[in-house]
Amino acid sequence: MATSSSASQPSASSRPLQAGETLEVRPVSRILAEMTLPGDKSISHRAVLFGSLAEGETKVTNFLPGEDALASLHAMQAMGVSINQVDATTLIINGTGGDLQPTAEPIDCGNSGTLMRLLAGLLAGQKFSARLVGDASLQSRPMGRIAKPLAEMGAQLECEGEGGRPPLRIQGGDLKGIRYEMPVASAQLKSALILAGLRAKGDTTVVQPAACRDHTERLLKHFHSPLQVDGNTITVRGGQKLQGEDLYVPGDFSSAAFWIVAVGACPGSEIKINKVGLNPTRTALLSVLMRMGGHVRELIGPNTAEPYGTLIVKGRKLKRTRIAGA
Repeated sequence: MATSSSASQPSASSRPLQAGETLEVRPVSRILAEMTLPGDKSISHRAVLFGSLAEGETKVTNFLPGEDALASLHAMQAMGVSINQVDATTLIINGTGGDLQPTAEPIDCGNSGTLMRLLAGLLAGQKFSARLVGDASLQSRPMGRIAKPLAEMGAQLECEGEGGRPPLRIQGGDLKGIRYEMPVASAQLKSALILAGLRAKGDTTVVQPAACRDHTERLLKHFHSPLQVDGNTITVRGGQKLQGEDLYVPGDFSSAAFWIVAVGACPGSEIKINKVGLNPTRTALLSVLMRMGGHVRELIGPNTAEPYGTLIVKGRKLKRTRIAGA
């Protein structure tokens, strides 16, 4: 069976089922496929936010036009950033150099916890107040973990929901750099503090208890930030300006994971996945699959902010393994 996938041109069969409709699934003896996946969601969020904060123009290609990433786009547009959506997956961002405009209405983060947490850090250093809201699911998620360190930096952040839950009200202002040791490894918490640190006086240092997704660090360097990374310690200097830089968003590895496992566990199957993100903080799945006897070949592409390339996975009879916390 040959197949391909593209988020920018969804087929009728890819849409959610409507009331009364049915979906028939038939087993296959093997899978033979080649595909290019939609852009990575985590990187799409950050491309919009960082491009908006930078000076000059940023062209983003292979942007993920899903609801979560589009919420980032609409949020930055609401705060005065000029973003031209050339087509579903291409953006031209004219950055503001870091200064945003207040909004008359609350900023709707939809279902995106990533956006709400990153915006909290970004808005902490602005000279206005903002209110972040989301759908019922998002407003049930705790946000207190970001409120404590942002308050230490000088921001005023109020969780209006019970138990430290959204909506979030943020009064931006003058921030000071701090050293913060995170209680848990969290890319969203780390990113919020780094974004706040860009507008703070002095250095902000974040210490991770363990490595987690490093998209923020990689992309800030891509936008010419003199970020310092020493193992699990990240330091950002306050008062700096980002510079616009074109960015290609690799295919989403999380979306690829389902296909990788389906093919890897099916002897006689083979899949080629083009231009997929190969950030080592995201690809532990490949190591586990190979430990089980799977066949995985990585062909790394050009040297870019976020590594990407081609994956070729061949199905084999797998053996059991143990996956521990590390």
